[in-house]
Amino acid sequence: MNSIIKGCGYILVHTPDMVVHNGTTQTTERIVNPDGDYLKALPSHLRTYEQALHYAPNQTYIGNMTPDDLAEMAQPFYDKPVENAARVGEFGEIMPEGEFYLLMQAADVFDLVHLDKDFVAATKPAFAANNEVITEDIVARIKEGDELSHIEHLVNDEHAEGLYLDDKLVGCVARAHDIDVNLTAHIMHENLVSKASSILALLYAVRNAGIDKSEIEYVIDCSEEAVGDMNQRGGGNLAKSAAEIAGLSGASGSDLRAFCAAPTHALIEAASLVKAGTYKCVAVTAGGSTAKLGMNGKDHVKKGTPILEDMVGGFSIIISENDGVNPEINLDMVGRHTVGTGSSPQAVISSLVTDPLDRHGMKILDIDKYSPEMQNPDITKPAGAGDVPLANYKMIGALAAKRGEMTPKDLGNFVAQHGLTGWAPTQGHIPSGVPYVGFAKKDILAGKIKNAMIIGKGSLFLGRMTNLFDGVSFVIQGNTGKDEANSGVSEEEVKSLIAQALRDFASSLMAE
Repeated sequence: MNSIIKGCGYILVHTPDMVVHNGTTQTTERIVNPDGDYLKALPSHLRTYEQALHYAPNQTYIGNMTPDDLAEMAQPFYDKPVENAARVGEFGEIMPEGEFYLLMQAADVFDLVHLDKDFVAATKPAFAANNEVITEDIVARIKEGDELSHIEHLVNDEHAEGLYLDDKLVGCVARAHDIDVNLTAHIMHENLVSKASSILALLYAVRNAGIDKSEIEYVIDCSEEAVGDMNQRGGGNLAKSAAEIAGLSGASGSDLRAFCAAPTHALIEAASLVKAGTYKCVAVTAGGSTAKLGMNGKDHVKKGTPILEDMVGGFSIIISENDGVNPEINLDMVGRHTVGTGSSPQAVISSLVTDPLDRHGMKILDIDKYSPEMQNPDITKPAGAGDVPLANYKMIGALAAKRGEMTPKDLGNFVAQHGLTGWAPTQGHIPSGVPYVGFAKKDILAGKIKNAMIIGKGSLFLGRMTNLFDGVSFVIQGNTGKDEANSGVSEEEVKSLIAQALRDFASSLMAE
Protein backbone atom coordinates (compact mmCIF):
# COMPACT_ATOMS: atom_id res chain seq x y z
CA MET A 1 0.00 0.00 0.00
CA ASN A 2 1.04 3.60 -0.53
CA SER A 3 2.77 5.57 2.21
CA ILE A 4 0.79 8.29 3.96
CA ILE A 5 1.37 11.85 5.17
CA LYS A 6 1.23 11.57 8.94
CA GLY A 7 1.97 15.16 9.94
CA CYS A 8 3.56 18.44 8.85
CA GLY A 9 5.45 21.25 10.54
CA TYR A 10 5.98 24.72 9.06
CA ILE A 11 8.00 27.40 10.86
CA LEU A 12 9.28 30.92 10.22
CA VAL A 13 11.88 33.02 12.00
CA HIS A 14 11.81 36.81 11.73
CA THR A 15 15.46 37.82 11.13
CA PRO A 16 15.79 41.51 10.16
CA ASP A 17 19.35 41.80 11.50
CA MET A 18 20.40 38.78 9.50
CA VAL A 19 19.03 40.53 6.42
CA VAL A 20 21.53 43.33 6.98
CA HIS A 21 24.52 41.25 8.06
CA ASN A 22 24.12 37.88 6.34
CA GLY A 23 21.94 38.12 3.22
CA THR A 24 24.03 37.75 0.06
CA THR A 25 22.63 40.88 -1.61
CA GLN A 26 23.64 42.99 1.38
CA THR A 27 27.04 41.38 2.04
CA THR A 28 27.91 41.80 -1.64
CA GLU A 29 26.77 45.43 -1.64
CA ARG A 30 28.93 46.07 1.42
CA ILE A 31 31.94 45.00 -0.64
CA VAL A 32 31.21 46.66 -3.99
CA ASN A 33 29.29 49.77 -2.90
CA PRO A 34 29.64 50.28 0.86
CA ASP A 35 28.63 53.95 0.77
CA GLY A 36 25.73 53.47 -1.64
CA ASP A 37 22.16 54.63 -1.15
CA TYR A 38 20.78 51.10 -0.76
CA LEU A 39 22.62 50.25 2.46
CA LYS A 40 21.74 53.68 3.85
CA ALA A 41 18.03 53.22 3.09
CA LEU A 42 17.85 49.57 4.18
CA PRO A 43 17.28 50.03 7.96
CA SER A 44 14.17 52.19 7.41
CA HIS A 45 12.60 49.41 5.34
CA LEU A 46 12.98 46.64 7.92
CA ARG A 47 9.84 45.29 9.60
CA THR A 48 9.26 44.84 13.31
CA TYR A 49 8.35 41.43 14.66
CA GLU A 50 4.76 42.57 15.15
CA GLN A 51 4.53 43.68 11.52
CA ALA A 52 5.89 40.33 10.33
CA LEU A 53 3.54 38.50 12.69
CA HIS A 54 0.45 40.25 11.30
CA TYR A 55 1.49 39.67 7.69
CA ALA A 56 -1.11 37.46 5.97
CA PRO A 57 1.27 35.19 3.99
CA ASN A 58 3.21 34.43 7.19
CA GLN A 59 0.03 33.55 9.06
CA THR A 60 -0.93 31.32 6.15
CA TYR A 61 2.43 29.53 6.21
CA ILE A 62 2.01 28.44 9.84
CA GLY A 63 -1.65 27.51 9.38
CA ASN A 64 -3.56 30.32 11.07
CA MET A 65 -5.04 31.32 7.70
CA THR A 66 -5.96 29.12 4.75
CA PRO A 67 -4.97 29.63 1.12
CA ASP A 68 -8.63 30.46 0.45
CA ASP A 69 -8.51 33.19 3.09
CA LEU A 70 -5.42 34.64 1.46
CA ALA A 71 -6.93 34.48 -2.04
CA GLU A 72 -9.83 36.64 -0.88
CA MET A 73 -7.47 39.46 0.12
CA ALA A 74 -6.49 42.17 -2.33
CA GLN A 75 -2.83 42.40 -3.25
CA PRO A 76 -0.41 43.66 -2.09
CA PHE A 77 -0.64 42.08 1.35
CA TYR A 78 2.05 44.02 3.23
CA ASP A 79 -0.16 47.07 3.85
CA LYS A 80 -3.12 45.01 5.14
CA PRO A 81 -2.21 43.59 8.58
CA VAL A 82 -4.49 40.78 9.67
CA GLU A 83 -6.34 40.84 12.95
CA ASN A 84 -6.04 38.10 15.55
CA ALA A 85 -2.58 37.09 14.35
CA ALA A 86 -0.81 34.61 16.61
CA ARG A 87 2.76 33.42 17.04
CA VAL A 88 1.79 29.75 17.06
CA GLY A 89 -0.41 28.21 14.37
CA GLU A 90 -1.76 24.81 13.49
CA PHE A 91 1.44 23.84 11.69
CA GLY A 92 4.13 25.74 13.58
CA GLU A 93 5.23 29.18 14.72
CA ILE A 94 6.89 32.48 13.90
CA MET A 95 9.89 32.79 16.22
CA PRO A 96 11.53 36.15 17.05
CA GLU A 97 15.19 36.62 16.11
CA GLY A 98 16.49 36.88 19.67
CA GLU A 99 14.99 33.57 20.76
CA PHE A 100 16.29 31.94 17.60
CA TYR A 101 19.85 32.82 18.62
CA LEU A 102 19.31 30.66 21.71
CA LEU A 103 18.08 27.82 19.51
CA MET A 104 21.20 28.23 17.36
CA GLN A 105 23.35 27.79 20.46
CA ALA A 106 21.31 24.72 21.46
CA ALA A 107 21.98 23.33 17.99
CA ASP A 108 25.74 23.98 18.28
CA VAL A 109 27.85 21.05 19.52
CA PHE A 110 31.31 22.59 18.91
CA ASP A 111 31.07 25.69 21.14
CA LEU A 112 30.97 28.03 18.14
CA VAL A 113 27.98 30.15 19.24
CA HIS A 114 28.81 32.74 21.89
CA LEU A 115 26.06 34.88 23.41
CA ASP A 116 26.25 37.92 25.69
CA LYS A 117 25.34 36.91 29.24
CA ASP A 118 22.94 39.84 29.73
CA PHE A 119 21.19 38.97 26.47
CA VAL A 120 20.82 35.33 27.56
CA ALA A 121 19.40 36.34 30.94
CA ALA A 122 16.85 38.63 29.29
CA THR A 123 15.80 36.20 26.52
CA LYS A 124 15.98 32.69 27.97
CA PRO A 125 12.74 32.87 30.05
CA ALA A 126 10.69 33.80 26.97
CA PHE A 127 12.40 31.13 24.88
CA ALA A 128 11.53 28.46 27.43
CA ALA A 129 7.96 29.69 28.04
CA ASN A 130 6.62 30.73 24.63
CA ASN A 131 7.02 27.47 22.82
CA GLU A 132 5.36 24.15 23.54
CA VAL A 133 7.80 22.04 21.50
CA ILE A 134 11.05 23.29 23.02
CA THR A 135 12.00 20.63 25.55
CA GLU A 136 13.92 20.97 28.79
CA ASP A 137 16.83 19.14 27.17
CA ILE A 138 17.08 21.86 24.52
CA VAL A 139 16.80 24.69 27.06
CA ALA A 140 19.52 23.04 29.14
CA ARG A 141 21.93 23.31 26.20
CA ILE A 142 21.93 27.13 26.44
CA LYS A 143 24.97 28.49 28.29
CA GLU A 144 24.94 31.35 30.80
CA GLY A 145 26.76 33.56 28.31
CA ASP A 146 30.01 35.46 27.80
CA GLU A 147 31.17 38.96 28.53
CA LEU A 148 30.33 41.29 25.66
CA SER A 149 34.00 42.31 25.46
CA HIS A 150 34.97 38.72 24.64
CA ILE A 151 32.39 38.59 21.86
CA GLU A 152 33.65 41.90 20.47
CA HIS A 153 37.17 40.45 20.45
CA LEU A 154 36.01 37.38 18.50
CA VAL A 155 34.24 39.54 15.91
CA ASN A 156 36.93 42.22 15.56
CA ASP A 157 40.05 40.08 15.82
CA GLU A 158 39.12 36.44 15.17
CA HIS A 159 36.85 36.73 12.09
CA ALA A 160 33.70 35.63 13.94
CA GLU A 161 30.27 36.32 12.43
CA GLY A 162 28.33 38.73 14.60
CA LEU A 163 24.82 38.10 15.89
CA TYR A 164 22.83 41.32 16.18
CA LEU A 165 19.51 42.33 17.70
CA ASP A 166 18.14 45.76 16.84
CA ASP A 167 21.57 46.34 15.27
CA LYS A 168 23.34 45.77 18.62
CA LEU A 169 25.92 43.00 18.97
CA VAL A 170 24.58 40.26 21.27
CA GLY A 171 26.64 37.28 20.19
CA CYS A 172 28.67 35.67 17.44
CA VAL A 173 29.44 32.46 15.58
CA ALA A 174 33.15 31.66 15.67
CA ARG A 175 35.07 30.13 12.81
CA ALA A 176 35.66 26.39 13.11
CA HIS A 177 39.11 26.39 11.46
CA ASP A 178 41.86 28.93 10.90
CA ILE A 179 42.31 28.44 7.13
CA ASP A 180 39.61 26.03 5.87
CA VAL A 181 37.29 28.15 3.69
CA ASN A 182 34.51 25.62 4.24
CA LEU A 183 34.60 26.18 8.02
CA THR A 184 34.64 29.97 8.11
CA ALA A 185 32.38 31.76 10.55
CA HIS A 186 30.13 32.82 7.67
CA ILE A 187 29.62 29.21 6.54
CA MET A 188 29.18 27.93 10.10
CA HIS A 189 26.55 30.63 10.72
CA GLU A 190 24.76 29.67 7.51
CA ASN A 191 24.71 25.97 8.42
CA LEU A 192 23.71 26.52 12.04
CA VAL A 193 20.75 28.67 10.95
CA SER A 194 19.64 25.92 8.59
CA LYS A 195 20.12 23.26 11.27
CA ALA A 196 18.30 25.19 14.01
CA SER A 197 15.30 26.04 11.83
CA SER A 198 15.12 22.41 10.70
CA ILE A 199 15.10 21.27 14.33
CA LEU A 200 12.17 23.57 15.10
CA ALA A 201 10.22 22.29 12.08
CA LEU A 202 10.95 18.67 13.04
CA LEU A 203 9.64 19.22 16.56
CA TYR A 204 6.37 20.66 15.25
CA ALA A 205 5.96 17.88 12.68
CA VAL A 206 6.34 15.24 15.39
CA ARG A 207 3.80 17.07 17.56
CA ASN A 208 1.34 17.44 14.70
CA ALA A 209 1.71 13.81 13.64
CA GLY A 210 0.81 12.70 17.16
CA ILE A 211 3.68 10.22 17.29
CA ASP A 212 6.53 9.51 19.65
CA LYS A 213 9.96 10.72 18.59
CA SER A 214 11.24 7.16 18.81
CA GLU A 215 8.99 6.13 15.91
CA ILE A 216 11.04 8.09 13.35
CA GLU A 217 13.62 5.74 11.87
CA TYR A 218 15.12 7.91 9.13
CA VAL A 219 15.48 11.63 8.39
CA ILE A 220 16.13 13.21 4.98
CA ASP A 221 17.36 16.80 4.91
CA CYS A 222 16.57 18.60 1.64
CA SER A 223 17.82 22.13 2.31
CA GLU A 224 20.32 23.95 0.10
CA GLU A 225 23.36 24.13 2.40
CA ALA A 226 26.62 22.17 2.07
CA VAL A 227 28.16 20.74 5.25
CA GLY A 228 31.75 19.57 5.22
CA ASP A 229 35.40 20.61 5.28
CA MET A 230 38.16 21.13 2.73
CA ASN A 231 38.39 17.40 1.99
CA GLN A 232 34.66 16.76 1.55
CA ARG A 233 32.93 20.07 1.03
CA GLY A 234 29.38 18.78 0.81
CA GLY A 235 29.73 15.60 2.82
CA GLY A 236 26.76 16.26 5.17
CA ASN A 237 24.92 15.27 7.36
CA LEU A 238 22.43 17.97 8.40
CA ALA A 239 19.67 15.38 8.71
CA LYS A 240 21.31 13.35 11.42
CA SER A 241 22.71 16.40 13.20
CA ALA A 242 19.24 17.98 13.44
CA ALA A 243 17.73 14.65 14.55
CA GLU A 244 20.26 14.50 17.37
CA ILE A 245 19.20 17.80 18.93
CA ALA A 246 15.49 17.18 18.24
CA GLY A 247 15.72 14.00 20.31
CA LEU A 248 15.08 11.49 17.50
CA SER A 249 17.41 8.95 19.10
CA GLY A 250 16.23 6.03 16.98
CA ALA A 251 16.77 7.76 13.63
CA SER A 252 19.51 7.61 11.05
CA GLY A 253 19.53 9.96 8.09
CA SER A 254 21.15 11.55 5.06
CA ASP A 255 21.05 14.72 2.98
CA LEU A 256 19.51 15.11 -0.47
CA ARG A 257 20.48 18.08 -2.65
CA ALA A 258 18.70 19.16 -5.84
CA PHE A 259 18.33 22.93 -5.56
CA CYS A 260 14.66 24.00 -5.29
CA ALA A 261 13.35 20.61 -6.43
CA ALA A 262 14.98 18.79 -3.50
CA PRO A 263 11.88 18.66 -1.20
CA THR A 264 9.80 16.88 -3.84
CA HIS A 265 12.63 14.47 -4.62
CA ALA A 266 12.97 13.82 -0.87
CA LEU A 267 9.26 13.14 -0.35
CA ILE A 268 9.24 10.66 -3.23
CA GLU A 269 12.31 8.96 -1.74
CA ALA A 270 10.74 8.87 1.73
CA ALA A 271 7.44 7.47 0.45
CA SER A 272 9.36 4.83 -1.52
CA LEU A 273 11.43 3.78 1.50
CA VAL A 274 8.31 3.37 3.61
CA LYS A 275 6.33 1.56 0.91
CA ALA A 276 9.24 -0.82 0.38
CA GLY A 277 9.27 -1.62 4.09
CA THR A 278 12.83 -0.34 4.59
CA TYR A 279 11.60 2.06 7.27
CA LYS A 280 8.21 2.47 8.88
CA CYS A 281 8.43 6.22 9.50
CA VAL A 282 10.59 8.82 7.70
CA ALA A 283 10.88 12.56 8.28
CA VAL A 284 11.65 14.91 5.40
CA THR A 285 13.00 18.19 6.74
CA ALA A 286 14.67 21.42 5.69
CA GLY A 287 15.81 24.57 7.41
CA GLY A 288 16.10 27.98 5.82
CA SER A 289 18.75 29.91 3.94
CA THR A 290 20.45 33.07 5.20
CA ALA A 291 21.88 33.76 1.74
CA LYS A 292 18.42 34.56 0.38
CA LEU A 293 17.47 37.05 3.09
CA GLY A 294 16.82 40.39 1.41
CA MET A 295 17.64 38.84 -1.95
CA ASN A 296 15.36 41.26 -3.80
CA GLY A 297 15.89 44.04 -1.27
CA LYS A 298 17.13 46.61 -3.77
CA ASP A 299 13.90 46.35 -5.78
CA HIS A 300 11.78 46.51 -2.63
CA VAL A 301 13.52 49.67 -1.48
CA LYS A 302 13.16 51.24 -4.92
CA LYS A 303 9.43 50.46 -4.94
CA GLY A 304 8.96 51.75 -1.40
CA THR A 305 7.91 48.41 0.09
CA PRO A 306 9.22 46.81 3.28
CA ILE A 307 12.02 44.25 3.06
CA LEU A 308 9.70 41.23 2.89
CA GLU A 309 12.46 38.65 2.58
CA ASP A 310 13.17 38.87 6.31
CA MET A 311 11.94 35.37 7.18
CA VAL A 312 14.01 32.21 7.56
CA GLY A 313 11.71 29.32 6.64
CA GLY A 314 11.60 25.67 7.58
CA PHE A 315 9.35 22.66 7.12
CA SER A 316 9.16 18.99 8.04
CA ILE A 317 6.80 16.29 6.76
CA ILE A 318 6.37 12.88 8.39
CA ILE A 319 5.79 9.94 6.03
CA SER A 320 4.66 6.64 7.52
CA GLU A 321 3.01 3.31 6.79
CA ASN A 322 -0.59 3.39 5.57
CA ASP A 323 -3.01 3.79 8.47
CA GLY A 324 -6.16 3.59 6.37
CA VAL A 325 -7.01 7.22 7.17
CA ASN A 326 -4.48 9.83 6.13
CA PRO A 327 -3.85 10.90 2.52
CA GLU A 328 -1.44 8.85 0.43
CA ILE A 329 1.44 9.67 -1.85
CA ASN A 330 0.64 7.83 -5.07
CA LEU A 331 4.01 6.57 -6.30
CA ASP A 332 2.45 5.33 -9.54
CA MET A 333 1.89 8.96 -10.55
CA VAL A 334 5.36 10.48 -10.40
CA GLY A 335 6.34 13.06 -13.02
CA ARG A 336 10.01 13.43 -14.03
CA HIS A 337 12.00 15.98 -15.97
CA THR A 338 14.54 13.70 -17.62
CA VAL A 339 17.87 14.53 -19.26
CA GLY A 340 16.19 14.48 -22.65
CA THR A 341 13.05 16.42 -21.76
CA GLY A 342 14.22 19.86 -22.86
CA SER A 343 14.00 23.17 -21.01
CA SER A 344 11.11 24.96 -22.71
CA PRO A 345 8.27 25.81 -20.30
CA GLN A 346 5.86 23.58 -22.22
CA ALA A 347 8.27 20.64 -22.18
CA VAL A 348 8.86 21.05 -18.45
CA ILE A 349 5.17 21.25 -17.53
CA SER A 350 4.30 18.37 -19.85
CA SER A 351 6.88 16.08 -18.24
CA LEU A 352 5.76 16.98 -14.73
CA VAL A 353 2.00 17.27 -15.19
CA THR A 354 0.56 15.61 -18.27
CA ASP A 355 2.93 12.62 -18.59
CA PRO A 356 1.98 11.03 -15.24
CA LEU A 357 -1.70 11.84 -15.85
CA ASP A 358 -1.65 10.30 -19.32
CA ARG A 359 -0.21 7.07 -17.93
CA HIS A 360 -3.33 6.75 -15.81
CA GLY A 361 -5.88 7.96 -18.34
CA MET A 362 -6.51 11.14 -16.38
CA LYS A 363 -7.03 14.70 -17.52
CA ILE A 364 -5.51 17.88 -16.15
CA LEU A 365 -8.90 18.83 -14.74
CA ASP A 366 -9.00 15.58 -12.75
CA ILE A 367 -6.47 17.04 -10.29
CA ASP A 368 -8.25 19.32 -7.83
CA LYS A 369 -5.28 21.45 -6.79
CA TYR A 370 -1.81 22.05 -8.21
CA SER A 371 1.01 23.28 -5.99
CA PRO A 372 4.07 24.36 -8.00
CA GLU A 373 6.42 27.16 -6.90
CA MET A 374 4.38 28.90 -4.22
CA GLN A 375 6.34 32.15 -3.97
CA ASN A 376 4.59 35.09 -2.38
CA PRO A 377 3.71 37.61 -5.18
CA ASP A 378 4.27 40.49 -2.76
CA ILE A 379 7.97 39.61 -2.97
CA THR A 380 8.36 38.66 -6.62
CA LYS A 381 6.25 41.35 -8.32
CA PRO A 382 8.35 44.36 -7.24
CA ALA A 383 11.44 42.43 -8.33
CA GLY A 384 10.08 42.04 -11.86
CA ALA A 385 9.47 38.28 -11.63
CA GLY A 386 5.69 38.63 -11.69
CA ASP A 387 3.28 36.27 -9.95
CA VAL A 388 5.19 32.96 -10.13
CA PRO A 389 2.35 30.60 -9.12
CA LEU A 390 -0.04 32.35 -11.50
CA ALA A 391 2.40 31.94 -14.39
CA ASN A 392 2.60 28.20 -13.66
CA TYR A 393 -1.19 27.87 -13.56
CA LYS A 394 -1.59 29.70 -16.83
CA MET A 395 0.85 27.28 -18.45
CA ILE A 396 -0.95 24.24 -17.03
CA GLY A 397 -4.32 25.71 -18.09
CA ALA A 398 -3.00 26.46 -21.57
CA LEU A 399 -1.95 22.81 -21.90
CA ALA A 400 -5.43 21.73 -20.84
CA ALA A 401 -6.93 23.97 -23.52
CA LYS A 402 -4.48 22.70 -26.12
CA ARG A 403 -5.43 19.13 -25.26
CA GLY A 404 -9.12 19.96 -25.71
CA GLU A 405 -9.97 19.47 -22.04
CA MET A 406 -11.39 22.98 -21.80
CA THR A 407 -11.70 26.10 -23.92
CA PRO A 408 -9.27 29.05 -23.71
CA LYS A 409 -12.02 31.19 -22.22
CA ASP A 410 -12.12 28.83 -19.22
CA LEU A 411 -8.54 29.68 -18.23
CA GLY A 412 -9.61 32.15 -15.53
CA ASN A 413 -11.89 29.56 -13.93
CA PHE A 414 -9.11 26.99 -14.10
CA VAL A 415 -6.73 29.23 -12.15
CA ALA A 416 -9.37 29.99 -9.53
CA GLN A 417 -10.49 26.38 -9.10
CA HIS A 418 -7.21 24.48 -9.43
CA GLY A 419 -4.67 27.12 -8.36
CA LEU A 420 -3.45 28.74 -5.16
CA THR A 421 -2.24 32.21 -4.22
CA GLY A 422 1.44 32.08 -3.23
CA TRP A 423 2.35 32.62 0.42
CA ALA A 424 5.83 31.15 0.92
CA PRO A 425 9.03 33.17 1.49
CA THR A 426 11.57 33.10 -1.34
CA GLN A 427 13.97 30.76 0.42
CA GLY A 428 14.78 28.67 -2.67
CA HIS A 429 13.60 25.18 -1.75
CA ILE A 430 10.99 26.33 0.81
CA PRO A 431 8.31 27.51 -1.71
CA SER A 432 8.82 24.60 -4.08
CA GLY A 433 5.49 22.77 -3.95
CA VAL A 434 5.66 21.63 -0.32
CA PRO A 435 3.94 24.57 1.45
CA TYR A 436 0.56 23.14 0.41
CA VAL A 437 1.18 19.58 1.68
CA GLY A 438 -0.17 20.38 5.15
CA PHE A 439 -3.26 22.07 3.74
CA ALA A 440 -3.73 19.26 1.17
CA LYS A 441 -3.80 16.75 4.02
CA LYS A 442 -6.47 18.80 5.79
CA ASP A 443 -8.52 19.46 2.66
CA ILE A 444 -8.54 15.80 1.60
CA LEU A 445 -9.51 14.57 5.07
CA ALA A 446 -12.31 17.16 5.15
CA GLY A 447 -13.60 16.02 1.74
CA LYS A 448 -12.93 19.44 0.25
CA ILE A 449 -10.70 17.98 -2.47
CA LYS A 450 -9.87 14.43 -3.54
CA ASN A 451 -6.30 14.96 -4.70
CA ALA A 452 -3.48 17.43 -5.30
CA MET A 453 -0.30 17.47 -7.38
CA ILE A 454 2.92 18.72 -5.77
CA ILE A 455 5.43 20.05 -8.32
CA GLY A 456 9.06 20.77 -7.51
CA LYS A 457 11.34 22.49 -10.00
CA GLY A 458 15.03 23.30 -9.79
CA SER A 459 17.71 25.30 -11.62
CA LEU A 460 20.65 22.91 -11.84
CA PHE A 461 22.58 25.33 -14.04
CA LEU A 462 23.25 27.56 -11.03
CA GLY A 463 26.00 25.16 -9.95
CA ARG A 464 27.85 25.55 -13.29
CA MET A 465 27.99 21.80 -13.80
CA THR A 466 25.15 21.46 -16.30
CA ASN A 467 22.71 23.63 -18.22
CA LEU A 468 19.90 21.22 -17.45
CA PHE A 469 16.68 22.13 -15.70
CA ASP A 470 15.17 19.76 -13.12
CA GLY A 471 11.79 18.81 -11.73
CA VAL A 472 9.68 16.05 -10.24
CA SER A 473 6.06 15.78 -9.16
CA PHE A 474 3.73 13.43 -7.30
CA VAL A 475 0.06 13.18 -6.44
CA ILE A 476 -1.46 13.20 -2.98
CA GLN A 477 -4.82 11.41 -2.87
CA GLY A 478 -7.43 10.21 -0.45
CA ASN A 479 -6.60 7.02 1.41
CA THR A 480 -7.35 3.81 -0.48
CA GLY A 481 -5.86 1.48 2.13
CA LYS A 482 -9.18 0.30 3.52
CA ASP A 483 -10.55 -0.20 0.04
CA GLU A 484 -7.56 -2.36 -0.84
CA ALA A 485 -7.89 -4.30 2.39
CA ASN A 486 -11.59 -4.95 1.75
CA SER A 487 -11.35 -5.55 -1.99
CA GLY A 488 -11.57 -9.31 -1.67
CA VAL A 489 -8.14 -10.90 -1.61
CA SER A 490 -5.32 -9.56 0.50
CA GLU A 491 -1.66 -9.50 -0.50
CA GLU A 492 -0.91 -12.36 1.89
CA GLU A 493 -3.79 -14.38 0.46
CA VAL A 494 -2.44 -13.82 -3.05
CA LYS A 495 0.97 -15.10 -1.96
CA SER A 496 -0.69 -18.13 -0.39
CA LEU A 497 -2.69 -18.86 -3.54
CA ILE A 498 0.43 -18.61 -5.70
CA ALA A 499 2.34 -20.93 -3.39
CA GLN A 500 -0.49 -23.47 -3.47
CA ALA A 501 -0.67 -23.27 -7.26
CA LEU A 502 3.07 -23.95 -7.50
CA ARG A 503 2.73 -26.94 -5.20
CA ASP A 504 -0.17 -28.30 -7.24
CA PHE A 505 1.81 -27.80 -10.45
CA ALA A 506 4.80 -29.64 -8.98
CA SER A 507 2.56 -32.50 -7.85
CA SER A 508 1.09 -32.80 -11.33
CA LEU A 509 4.58 -33.08 -12.85
CA MET A 510 5.50 -35.82 -10.41
CA ALA A 511 2.27 -37.67 -11.20
CA GLU A 512 3.20 -37.68 -14.87
